[in-house]
Amino acid sequence: MDEKSFKDSPDSKTRREFLKIAGTVSLIYSIPHKSGQNKEDSTIKRARYYRKLPDKKVQCLLCPWQCVVREGQKGHCQVRRNIHGKYYSLVYGRVSAYHVDPIEKKPFFHFLPSTNAFSIASVGCNVDCKFCQNWEIARRGLKDVPFAKLTPEYIIKYAKISGCRSIAFTYNEPTISTEFNYDVAALAKENNIHSVVISNGFINKKPLQDLAKVIDAYKVDLKAFDQSYYTNIVHGELKPVLDTIVNLKSEGVWTEIVYLTVPTLNDDPLKIKAMARWIKNEVGPDVPVHFSRFYPRYKLKNLPPTPVATVERLRNTALDVGLNFVYIGNVPGHKGENTYCPNCGKPVIRRIGFEVIENRLKNGKCPYCGNKLPGFWEG
Repeated sequence: MDEKSFKDSPDSKTRREFLKIAGTVSLIYSIPHKSGQNKEDSTIKRARYYRKLPDKKVQCLLCPWQCVVREGQKGHCQVRRNIHGKYYSLVYGRVSAYHVDPIEKKPFFHFLPSTNAFSIASVGCNVDCKFCQNWEIARRGLKDVPFAKLTPEYIIKYAKISGCRSIAFTYNEPTISTEFNYDVAALAKENNIHSVVISNGFINKKPLQDLAKVIDAYKVDLKAFDQSYYTNIVHGELKPVLDTIVNLKSEGVWTEIVYLTVPTLNDDPLKIKAMARWIKNEVGPDVPVHFSRFYPRYKLKNLPPTPVATVERLRNTALDVGLNFVYIGNVPGHKGENTYCPNCGKPVIRRIGFEVIENRLKNGKCPYCGNKLPGFWEG
């Protein structure tokens, strides 16, 4: 919907308000921070996943770090604090950026294609990737990132105004703002709006199970199939991410996997073959896997962008193992962006970048052979 459509609609005051705030917050990376501009106590909420320990210590149970936090201190993610022996999230309703994105940008290729997602972000992360694409909000401190204080009701209202079919928790790591995201997703469900999570998958089983009750899709960034890469490049752990992928399958949440291919660091075809076999055996051949090109960013600027030939080779490796839907990302116009029927091999969805230029599926079925493709194709 363009600005004129907002102004001409009945609720023009609400739409003008949306445009004013959205225009400010979606460009928030360029807004200089002023000392004292943000106050943590305006976004404090009791954490849902922790246990009390002696001497007013607490142990966080949200993610696999399971931090033991002394009174007055923060956890590993730096957005949760022990206050007098109780644990609190410091980012409830703290929205550092929001924007209307095509769902293909997340990327989801098998979830409501050609629709828009109302994307929202908070601040912080529970790992520290050297190649972080959104380090301006993921790796900076709470006081360094301006924000808007929004309620779940406002998020739903803005999603409706902008004509979005879903709300996406994205840009920074959604796990660490799970209290707010859960409340938004639960309210979205009541309003017939879907919710999707774009995550590193570094979350404990119980919070994931609770979240699965109110969300519809989850994209996991599988950084590598190698613990040493997680140790040295991601500063995280591989096994909990693999567990998340398996748990999502058991919870019935639509899942897609993105593998950011960094030249010389995680592009070994033998490890990709092992990863593809694990995916096929543990969660099935129909989970979409996206091999995306790396571009120098943040602390990893000494490497060149990933050669297109590399992601093509890894895609072919995964297809040879038996995965049915393997895509290439960050190469607009490449045939690897298209969806092919695994039964007859014909293209059923053609894409250029984040745009679907042709979708031939009929009720989720191939128009050529009638094969049903897995995905979330309808409302």
